[in-house]
This record gives sequence, structure tokens and C-alpha cells, in this order.
Amino acid sequence: MLSAIPAFAGGLAEDITGKVGVLQRLILTFLAAAVGYFLLDARLTRLDIPFIDGLLAFAVFSFVFTLIAVGGIAHAINIIDGYNGLSGMIAFMIFASLGYVSFMVGDFLLLRINVVMAGAVAGFLIWNYPRGLIFAGDGGAYLLGFMIACNSVLLVNRHPEVSPWFPFLLVIYPVWETFFSIYRKKFLRGMSPGLPDGVHLHMLVYKRIVKWMFDSKEARHITIRNSMVSPYLWALSLISAIPAVLFWRHTEILAFFVFVFIFIYVWLYWRIVRFKSPKWLIIRK
Repeated sequence: MLSAIPAFAGGLAEDITGKVGVLQRLILTFLAAAVGYFLLDARLTRLDIPFIDGLLAFAVFSFVFTLIAVGGIAHAINIIDGYNGLSGMIAFMIFASLGYVSFMVGDFLLLRINVVMAGAVAGFLIWNYPRGLIFAGDGGAYLLGFMIACNSVLLVNRHPEVSPWFPFLLVIYPVWETFFSIYRKKFLRGMSPGLPDGVHLHMLVYKRIVKWMFDSKEARHITIRNSMVSPYLWALSLISAIPAVLFWRHTEILAFFVFVFIFIYVWLYWRIVRFKSPKWLIIRK
């Protein structure tokens, strides 16, 4: 809990004041990762990539990589927190998967932590989806992201039989959304990666996939359209979650599915952004 406080506080402060920038929130999440690094021994020591594993043998590289990974994942969860039930269900699937593998390796401390987090998210989802009666906000998103990252690092660090690509495949959707967003903004649109835009994948699904269901501006119709976005991304995330749980020991298979997910994401994004959405995806009234 001490480790999580800076990440949560930065997001909560942004929710309340609207004046805490992306860089400031990232720095606070790096601080949270640093506390976890020294207090919990939550450190990256291997990625099953020979050259990088050699670097991670040095404490300074391990420290920097851990900060980047934990801070990046926390920020990535916040990026996909845009529609009712989206980040919440993704987080629930990740915590459940981490809990399952924790059970398989006999780590009952991590099992309890992941079960508690999954239960908390499930309780939140009852009120958040589909009616949007409460929201996680930046505070909730950064807290969930930090807990996912910290638990992932601890699981891999404490158990050599768990491939580091297992948690990476679990979080590939929010992580790739972040990388793709940086590429799109910086190199295609010439804008700062920190500025918001309206062409994330979940936003395109809202604008071009479910728009035909209700084209009115009534609040209840907007809420229904909002909630119809999330199941598309839940289904996309299952492409990574299912093989991750099945092959959590096998780095080569997990890496293969990482690239499979990236290919499917880019193909789907390209089709939707060019107004060539597959007809079987479009729900009509």
C-alpha cells in the first residue's frame, strides 16, 4: 500500500484539480515503482532476451527498466480508461490470470493480493457497467495499473519458471495502445504524444462501429452506445489473455502470440480508420 500511494495520489490529484500533467503523474508512478523496488524487491531481473538480460544483471539497469515498465503499464491502463467497463474488465482479466499462475506456482501471498484486487474490480464493475454510475478516474486507473505492474514483476522475480512474457502478453493491449498512440501522434500527426486525440481504437469503435445503434443525443442512448464499446475490446483482449494463461511457462509461444495480437490490432485499426470496418462488427438498430 505504501508503494501504491504516489501513483494513486497523482491520479487522484488530477481528478480533483485537473492540473496534474501527464509527466507529473508519470514521475509519481516512477516514485511508486522505486518504493516497490527497494521495499518489496519488485525488480525486473530478466526478460528472456539475452542482451537485455545481461544488462539487467546490473542493478542500475534493473532499476531503470523496472521504473519504465511499472510507470508505463500504469499509464497504459489510464489510456484505455475511456468507456464504461473497459479498463475495469481488462484489469479483472489480468488480475484473475495473475492469480491463477500464482496459485499454480504455490505463491499464496500473490494469489491473495490478486484475488483481492479482482474482487475489488468486480465490485466496481457492478456500478460502472453498463450504466456508468461511478467511475475509476485517473486515481483508480493509475492504482490498478500500478498493482498490475507490481504484481507482475513480483511474480516473475520470485518464480523463475514463469516466463516474463506471460505478464507482457496479458498487458499487451494497453501497452500496444500506448506505443501505437505515441507513433501515431509523433510521427503521423506531428503533435506531442502527451496531448489527447480522438482516434484511439476504443474511440474509433464508438464512432464507427456502434454509432448506427443509436444516432440520437439522448443521455440514455449515449450511455448505451458508450457501454457497447467495451465488449469489442474485451473480445480483443481475450486473444492475449487465453494463450497467456495456457502457456505461461513457454516464452517462445507467448512471444508468438504477442506478435499475433499486434498484427490483429493494426489490421483492425487500419480497417476502421479507413471506413472499411468489417460488416460483421457493425451492430445496427
